[in-house]
Amino acid sequence: MSGSDPLVWLPFDPAELGELPEGLRYERVDPVRDELPASKDEVRFLVPNYQLGGRIGPFLAQLPALEVVQTQTAGVDDVRPHVPEGVTLCNGRGIHDASTAELAVTLTLSVLRGIPGFTRDQDRAEWNHGWRRSLADRRVMILGYGSIGAAVEARLTPFECEVVRVARSAREGVHAFTELPDLLSDVDVVVVIVPLTDETRGLVDADFLGRLPDDALVVNVARGPVIDTDALLAELHAERLHAALDVFDTEPLPSDHPLWTAPNVLMTPHVGGTSSAMQPRAYALIRAQLARFAAGEPLENVMTGAY
Repeated sequence: MSGSDPLVWLPFDPAELGELPEGLRYERVDPVRDELPASKDEVRFLVPNYQLGGRIGPFLAQLPALEVVQTQTAGVDDVRPHVPEGVTLCNGRGIHDASTAELAVTLTLSVLRGIPGFTRDQDRAEWNHGWRRSLADRRVMILGYGSIGAAVEARLTPFECEVVRVARSAREGVHAFTELPDLLSDVDVVVVIVPLTDETRGLVDADFLGRLPDDALVVNVARGPVIDTDALLAELHAERLHAALDVFDTEPLPSDHPLWTAPNVLMTPHVGGTSSAMQPRAYALIRAQLARFAAGEPLENVMTGAY
C-alpha cells in the first residue's frame, strides 16, 4: 500500500472486513459522528453509514475525487438525487434479502394467526381460544419480484401456499404491473417489496386496495410512499382489509399519526433489514466490490454513474 493507492472510506474499522483487497488505502470515516478529515480531497470509494440516507447530500458535495458510492441499503431513492454527475452509485442488493424476507413472512404469519391479539390477551391474563387463518392454502402475491422477492418466496414455499409473482415487466413465471387489475381479486396476501420510483409511488392506491377481497392482508416491507396511506386507512377503519407495515411515509411515525390507533394493523419500526443477518452479508458485498475496484473490473449493483 502506498500513498498513491486509491483511498477508501468505511464507516467501520476496516479490519472488520477481514482480508482487505490490496492496492487500496483505508480509513474509517463516519459522517454521522465524525468531522470530515483532510483526506476528503482524496477519497475515491465511499461506503456511507447505513443510516445516513438522504442526509448524504452536503457530505458528497465535499468529495472532489469521489468515483464510487456503495450503499448498504437496497433502496437508493433518498441517495440517488445527491450523487454528483460521473460518480457511480451501487446499491446493497443482496445484503437485506434474508432479513427482510424473514420479517415479511413473520408479519404475514403474525396477522393471519392473530399473534398481536394473543399478545394483548397475555398482558391481560385472558384466555381467548378460537379459529385463526393459516398461511397454508392462501394465495400470496409478491409485488416486486427481485432478489428480496425471490427470498420471500423461498421462505413461503414450505408453508404450502400459492405464490403469484409480479414485477415491473413480465417474464417467464412473473406477471407485469399492468396485469394487477386482473390478479388482485384472487389473492389473500400482498407482500409489497418494490423499489420506490416515480412509477411505484402510490402504486397501492384506493383502486388497488378496492380490488382485493375482504379480509385480504397487505404487507409493506418496501417504502412507505408506495402505499396511499389515506386509502389504506379508509379500508382499515372499514375493517375490510388487514395491514402489516414496516415502512411509512414519515419515519419515525409521529405519535399522533392515525395509523397508531387504526384497527387491523400491525406495525414495526422499519426493521426489515436490521438483523444479525445484515452485517456478514454487507461485509461480503463490500469486500467483493473493493476487490473489483482495485482490479479495475466492472462493479456490480450499479444504479447510476460512470461504470
